[in-house]
Amino acid sequence: MRVLLDESVPRGLKQLLPGHDVRTVVERGWRSVRNSDLLRLAESEFDVLVTADQGMEHEQNLKKFELGVIIPVARSNRFAHYEPLANLLVEAVKEIRPGEMRKIAAEQGAAADRAKRGS
Repeated sequence: MRVLLDESVPRGLKQLLPGHDVRTVVERGWRSVRNSDLLRLAESEFDVLVTADQGMEHEQNLKKFELGVIIPVARSNRFAHYEPLANLLVEAVKEIRPGEMRKIAAEQGAAADRAKRGS
């Protein structure tokens, strides 16, 4: 998958997605581009946008864009707060479809781990 990391998420997320072609908004020269323009630019080159912008789902009609949007919900923008989301992020990137939006949060991962253990 071709994954674009928005400037609102740590660049270190690249290392959590081995096997994927991961680029950042900054690398593409799209820093400070408005969300609607960013989505238009991204859909021509990427399959997935990862952003911490939780308002995007309410501000944009994501169904009209040919890429999926994943919104990791972390306590802060520090990479350490995103690491617990690693497995959820990998799964979301594999499963997401164009026009779809998914929020992932550490609580989901903890709940899944408890379910696997039978708690």
